[in-house]
Amino acid sequence: MAKKRPFTGSRQARVGPGDSSKETMEITPKVSGRSSSPANRASRAVESFKSAANCIGPITPGMAVFAITRGQFSLIDAIAHVLDECGPNARISIWTWVLVDYEIEFLRGLMSDGRVSSGRLIIDASARKNNALIIDQWCQIFGKDSARFAMTHAKIATIEAGGMKVLLRGSMNLNHNPRFEQLDVSEGGPAFELVREIENEFQDSPYTKDGESIYAASKLSERFDASTMKAFKELKTWKR
Repeated sequence: MAKKRPFTGSRQARVGPGDSSKETMEITPKVSGRSSSPANRASRAVESFKSAANCIGPITPGMAVFAITRGQFSLIDAIAHVLDECGPNARISIWTWVLVDYEIEFLRGLMSDGRVSSGRLIIDASARKNNALIIDQWCQIFGKDSARFAMTHAKIATIEAGGMKVLLRGSMNLNHNPRFEQLDVSEGGPAFELVREIENEFQDSPYTKDGESIYAASKLSERFDASTMKAFKELKTWKR
């Protein structure tokens, strides 16, 4: 029987059945330049019980990490770690379903201390009513053209600084939530470019609070026809 390693706060992906020679393994393909090829990306899988910094680790060209946590940190903690790694004057974007006031204050601090130079916000259309004052605060910090409403439930962030293009996506919201959460963090590659392309499409559309315009900009009609979407209009909206 293989000797168990002492617990150190995180563990790498388990080896599958049939391999009793190792208890854990870490996938670390050689990184070659800025290639997006999976074979050239250094990747890890981690079950984390500690901080965002401990979980994600250094941000290097081509890195990628998949993590499962118990909610020890939030997406905003992960963003802060990546900003610390990549240097000042970062360009950031955040996709979220909701914002609260202390998250806005945190982002305001990032602007004032020079870690962030510009920001984009993609937020669910429900925020027009539920988060109106918070959206106004965001626009005061990042500019009146920096926010866009969408039909979205995605939790995504991008950070571009120091020659790095980092994409964060997963189940976690900006706020702390002590439950199982999953997070993917990667540098470069087609995933980052896809998100940036969609963001640019939103940016090309005028800022609006009109429901039909938001629906059209979100392109849901390209995936669902009117008869399919009609069923969702009968569902009750979840409220806190």
